[in-house]
Amino acid sequence: MIFPRSGVLIVLGVTLLFSGACEIERRKSDAELALNPQQASGRHIYDQYCDRCHEAYSSHKRKGPSLQGVFKREYFSVSGMPANDQRARDLIVFGRDKMPSYSQELTQQQIDDLLAYLHTL
Repeated sequence: MIFPRSGVLIVLGVTLLFSGACEIERRKSDAELALNPQQASGRHIYDQYCDRCHEAYSSHKRKGPSLQGVFKREYFSVSGMPANDQRARDLIVFGRDKMPSYSQELTQQQIDDLLAYLHTL
């Protein structure tokens, strides 16, 4: 089957138009996010332990709630507890419902670093 040249150009143009809309945004570097060393360490910990269940830069939910703006809220979305460092630390250390405890995996310093990063979201 032979397509007229104008038809091919239209199909090609539409394809290019929509392929740009589907482009995945490149992950920003720590420097682009202006993270200090503690926050950058927390981001690495987040990537290793939290990212599989929680979104950082999107409001979309995965297995757990999005953490975008988590400390800009008055209360945590699922538990309803006050959104502060102590409650977040408790959730990380002890776990809750579907969230596992990380008391055996993370040191206090790593939790501090993770909390510092979560404050940047």
